[in-house]
Amino acid sequence: MDAAAQSASPVLSAAFRDKLAALLGTDQIRPASPADAIFGVQPHLILEPATEQQLATALHFANEAGLAVIPRGGGTKVAWGNPPSRADLILSAARLNRIIEHAWADLTVTVEAGCTMQTLQQTLAQHGQRLALDPLWPEKATVGGILSTNDSGALRLRFGSLRDLIIGVTIALPDGKLATSGGKVVKNVAGYDLPKLVTGALGTLGIITRAVFRLHSVPRYARSYSISTVNAEEAQRLVLAIQDSQLAHAALQSHFSSDASPTSDILFEGTEAGLEAQAVHLRALCRSAQMSEAPPNAWNARQELWSFSDPASTAIAKVSILPTDIVRTIELFRRTAEPHRLRWKSLVYATGLGWLRVEGPAENLHRALSSLRAELEKMGGSFVLLYRPAELSSFDAWGSPGDSLPLMKAIKHQLDPAYTLNPGRFLGGI
Repeated sequence: MDAAAQSASPVLSAAFRDKLAALLGTDQIRPASPADAIFGVQPHLILEPATEQQLATALHFANEAGLAVIPRGGGTKVAWGNPPSRADLILSAARLNRIIEHAWADLTVTVEAGCTMQTLQQTLAQHGQRLALDPLWPEKATVGGILSTNDSGALRLRFGSLRDLIIGVTIALPDGKLATSGGKVVKNVAGYDLPKLVTGALGTLGIITRAVFRLHSVPRYARSYSISTVNAEEAQRLVLAIQDSQLAHAALQSHFSSDASPTSDILFEGTEAGLEAQAVHLRALCRSAQMSEAPPNAWNARQELWSFSDPASTAIAKVSILPTDIVRTIELFRRTAEPHRLRWKSLVYATGLGWLRVEGPAENLHRALSSLRAELEKMGGSFVLLYRPAELSSFDAWGSPGDSLPLMKAIKHQLDPAYTLNPGRFLGGI
């Protein structure tokens, strides 16, 4: 875009800035810096509304002006998805950070989208309750961002996914309306289950402004064990045996890598007597496998995959497989990585969800990632690339959308026909 075209852009015009300043105040508007770019696409302004209505109105102004809007919370997962086709404004939920209502007697909480998970959990803990969710970077990740990326960890084995925990949501639509569905209903959008629809939609349908969740009690006691196994076959047999047993575990995960034998971690929650009984049962299942107390950081394993030293030679993917295909998948990782001289490390939950970190030269990464996706999709699984080097920014993050793409595009057209929100970042260019 040349200088003349830039000066004519509504987002840079004095009239447009005055319109925003009248709505938000100058302290809620600031220029975007190079650090705010998404895959090299540079937005112009960052807006920080203080209320849901301000956010909805600012979104409406942008939609009318034909501008592309990138929703943002804590910014921890802003690089997930594909590069945006356009990015004019970042609409931040950082100031929408209130816990509106903790109905502790009903085990529900209503919270604004900009509240961090750590702040929410600390508040709930005062009444002995929690949102049974373990997302990445809870000290920075916000409720809205966690929902938009559908980010959950090992606890989903016991408590379900985000779509099981969310019971209500309010979103700002590009036409300026605030739509609410589910718990604490103010206004419904007929025909849509909004809480489930916007979970994992990467902010492409509307901007989440608040959510209502069902809660669980904080456990009185918790105990974790690690079990060492000789190979992937033994690890899979152990996982399937535990899943088929009477054990009441809250989480179960297995570690695999190119340079170490597998280990599995299991988490129990409950009373002291109950935990001891669970441990006795587990020892009987383990037989010859070595069992010990898990290290304190065992349940930070997913986050530790993101602690890498060279961003230019690292890729991280989320995979989905059948639990009975763990051995086949680990063998695929090994068989693909070795000829490309790649190091790899993987964490697989008992649900079949897993994460893979691969490190090596970018050109080798591209070939290996393409091969892994093709093979996993043949197995009926999926391979979503969450992080890749800048050199691989054109590599599609999502893979095959299957036969659901026409329906997804129809919903997008209904809620965001101008493709104002996160254009091009989701499946199939949505």
